[in-house]
Amino acid sequence: MTVGTSRPAARKGALVGASAAPGASGTGVPGMIDPDDLPDGLVVADEDGRVVCFNAAAVRLTAVARADALGQPLEQALPLEDLKGRRWWSLTDPYGGLAIRGGQPERNLLLPGNREVLVAARYVREEPLGPVRKVVVTLRGTEARRRTERSHAELIATVAHELRSPLTSVKGFTATLLAKWERFTDDQKRLMLETVDADANRVTRLIAELLDISRIDSGRLEVRRQPVDIAAAIGRHIQAHTARGQSPDRFFVRVRRPLPDLWADPDKIDQVLGNLLENAVRHGEGTVTIEVAPTGPHDDEKGTAVTVSDEGPGIPEESMGRVFTRFWRGSKRGGTGLGLYIVKGIVEAHGGTITVGRGPAGGAQFRFTLPVGAPAYLA
Repeated sequence: MTVGTSRPAARKGALVGASAAPGASGTGVPGMIDPDDLPDGLVVADEDGRVVCFNAAAVRLTAVARADALGQPLEQALPLEDLKGRRWWSLTDPYGGLAIRGGQPERNLLLPGNREVLVAARYVREEPLGPVRKVVVTLRGTEARRRTERSHAELIATVAHELRSPLTSVKGFTATLLAKWERFTDDQKRLMLETVDADANRVTRLIAELLDISRIDSGRLEVRRQPVDIAAAIGRHIQAHTARGQSPDRFFVRVRRPLPDLWADPDKIDQVLGNLLENAVRHGEGTVTIEVAPTGPHDDEKGTAVTVSDEGPGIPEESMGRVFTRFWRGSKRGGTGLGLYIVKGIVEAHGGTITVGRGPAGGAQFRFTLPVGAPAYLA
């Protein structure tokens, strides 16, 4: 990629692409990219160290007018400092120093007013070890990185909080049993051990969620496809809820047959169904309706659609767009706020989609689709 060297009289300073004719304004030449169309800030200095390109994103990030930057020495147009307050261009000396240098990797630097930007530079030479003919600098805002850092910090804080309670319980009960085993009756020992077992399962589930999030974020969530009878899987989840004390009358299942063959990861589909039914039972009210049907004409692919709805207050309209983000909680009834984020990742790893809306009775309604898919050995 080469950058033209139009002087300050040019309207936008330079073009990215093939070499520009002198005075080219930048929008009508085939094969060219107008620097103002780039999403990142672009600053180019010529062999004399004077700015010949200063695009619109650079103006926005630096709050320096283009007219004030063009033709100025690079260190004056971009008075960058490192986080220790040292002048950046004096430290790096792009036009001097070792001739083998090709540029500077991206790093956080400060503009006047302590505004942070991510800066990377490339030193352009016409021949190896020759003099620097251009210095190309890219600028990016730090907002996206800050959001990622905040998300990671929130995840760590949530995990620490969720782990503390069950681990404290496990430690307390085991220490008590070890110290005073003979003082307790068999029923008391059983109760303590059942509590320890339940808390250990809670820790195991949390660790599994963290592993799932890691795989989803890195795109490494593996799907091992097998034939899945989704109606039977729903029946097993309902039986588990009734065994824990829910009334069988609270669940209504409607299956529209014939259903297409479904090849999916049975463990992960169980995870999706378990999370959606748990949400409907815990946060919803009234009857929980589960409908299984072939996908319709408005869906992208042939497959199976599952809808889970309840008769509770539903999800506020302003929260609909945040339901599948990390740490979203529909109420104050516990949970890590990670379940629906994982559900969305699992469904999308299968090539499906998931949506949230308002059910016929006014409660929350989740609908996900799973394409027919193929066996693991053919995928």
